[in-house]
Amino acid sequence: MSPPFKIRALGEIAIRCDDLARMAAFYGDILGLERMVGSAAPNIVFFRIAEGFGGHTQILALFEKDAQGPVTGAASSLHHIALTVRYADQDAIMAWYEEQGLTYRVEHFGWVGWRGVFTTDPEGNTVELVAYDASLKDA
Repeated sequence: MSPPFKIRALGEIAIRCDDLARMAAFYGDILGLERMVGSAAPNIVFFRIAEGFGGHTQILALFEKDAQGPVTGAASSLHHIALTVRYADQDAIMAWYEEQGLTYRVEHFGWVGWRGVFTTDPEGNTVELVAYDASLKDA
């Protein structure tokens, strides 16, 4: 039996941070996400990722480690964050990372036609900027 609803989009990615200012600088200054005005609390920073579904903006929320909220245990199971970019922008992304002194790696996923450019944020979370291009798809 199928559920009586369908997931339409990613709503939010939320990360607990040891150093909120460094993390906010990385996502704002390095990745260029737009910081949202206002906040639910002074120890939370929100960034706009993209327009979502039904008027809900897709966002990245950065929480100070001691901020109250959902409890996921002592160690989160977060594997990585992937944000979609245009394939044509990926060379510029790699050049930008090099200018900023960031290390990165590139992976190809031919079965779906994706290329991911991976780096880490200041707290060690893996961040992938991923793009689709038909030429990358396995035959």
